[in-house]
Amino acid sequence: MVSYRNRNIICTSEVTLGLISGKWKPLILGYLSDNTYRFNELQKLMPAITQKMLTIQLRDLENDGLIKRKVYAVVPPKVEYSLTELGERLVQFLDQLCEFGVDYMQQFPDAASNPAPGAAVNKQ
Repeated sequence: MVSYRNRNIICTSEVTLGLISGKWKPLILGYLSDNTYRFNELQKLMPAITQKMLTIQLRDLENDGLIKRKVYAVVPPKVEYSLTELGERLVQFLDQLCEFGVDYMQQFPDAASNPAPGAAVNKQ
């Protein structure tokens, strides 16, 4: 067991999973792996995310050292987000997770259209 940030962890993969936990962080990292974006551009790419949630997620990713925030001294203010070197390393693993997801979905198609033998089917 290792102590990290006032938590006892059994496996260091817990740290990595904590960095990408949540619905939006993997998506944000994925978008930033292709390009540098401004706040409103990211929000347009993910229309279901609220402004508050995007702000929180970007702040978390910045505090964790995965993205950098560049502020330009212009009026109106201009802020751009991009990956750090550490963020670029993490995105390589996210790409592998995506590939695994594709493979998994092909091996185990949608349960609703192809239920497992003996599984209860919800008929309405």
